[in-house]
Amino acid sequence: MKAAVLVFPGSNCDRDLAVAFRGAGFDTTMVWHKETELPQDIDVVGVPGGFSYGDYLRCGAIAARSPISRALIAHADRGGYVFAPCNGFQILTEAGMLPGALLRNSGLKYICQTSALRVEETQSAFTAGYSKGQVIEIPIAHHEGNYTADPDTLRRLEGENLVAFRYVATPNGAMDGIAGVLSPNRRVLGMMPHPERAAEPLHGKADGAALFRSLAQALVAA
Repeated sequence: MKAAVLVFPGSNCDRDLAVAFRGAGFDTTMVWHKETELPQDIDVVGVPGGFSYGDYLRCGAIAARSPISRALIAHADRGGYVFAPCNGFQILTEAGMLPGALLRNSGLKYICQTSALRVEETQSAFTAGYSKGQVIEIPIAHHEGNYTADPDTLRRLEGENLVAFRYVATPNGAMDGIAGVLSPNRRVLGMMPHPERAAEPLHGKADGAALFRSLAQALVAA
């Protein structure tokens, strides 16, 4: 199993994400944003959290147009897996890979805390390791985590069961408490919380580890 973790100027969770992938058994490579191709035979691409390009424009907007982003989109179009927490989620919405947008938190303040999430959908390689309705605790750390979409998009996400996670108590104003969404083929997951920061007991919580193990098990079984 092979994973690639993208690295943008300002990324600060790229190594955390790589450690979580390696802990689940992935051979993991870091890929600088100026590269134009991904390594061969990559199974999953991780788009990390952090402040890509200092968040000087809309969060993720510049990163979505980095040279490596074309290869990322092509990988997803081929049916490859993509996992994107926090700023990575913002990048995917800016690149048009996931619907909606991430706006400033409703309180206009940066939030850093552990939040309870409810698992809404288990029919994906990322979430199969959880039970539907299970409540897990995952850290959040963001200023622009307020997930927003038009009514038709929200209806489609709900109707196609593409909401992966929902906040038990919404901390940032996200519509319908949405914390993470899947692509229609369920091979791309963007979520605002950071499961890579809750992937081993030394983190205090290890509820995020099941996501990485679940993905590894799906690839082994494929």
